[in-house]
Formats: sequence, C-alpha cells, structure tokens
Amino acid sequence: MFQRRKVCRFCADKTAVLSYREAKTLSLFISETGRITPRRISGTCAKHQRKLATEIKRARHIALLPYAPSHY
Repeated sequence: MFQRRKVCRFCADKTAVLSYREAKTLSLFISETGRITPRRISGTCAKHQRKLATEIKRARHIALLPYAPSHY
C-alpha cells in the first residue's frame, strides 16, 4: 500500500552537479512531452526542484535543451 519514500538524488550524492551545462542530467527530469517532471514523480526535495526548474529554463534559453519535443 505504501511505497518507500524517494530520496532526492542531489541530497544523497553531494558530488552531483546541478548546472545548466549538464544537459544530459537535466534531460532526465523532462517528460517525453517536454514538461519539467514534478517533485512527486522525480523524488527531488523542494530546494533542488526549484534549482532544477531554474537550470532547465536556463538551458532552454541558450538552446542546450529543446522547449518542445521533436516531432518525427
């Protein structure tokens, strides 16, 4: 019935870098529709979720990440 509490990967691993230049890491927190994954799904804490959203928006602004998914 109850699931185990997800641990924030950035709190657990202090060496994990949360930067707009790490496009591969940031892309793990973007859904297939191009939206930022919510906290309840990704398991990040509030502090790192805010930082994550800011860094994704920065990466999108300088074209390291797409705003929308590619349509084939």
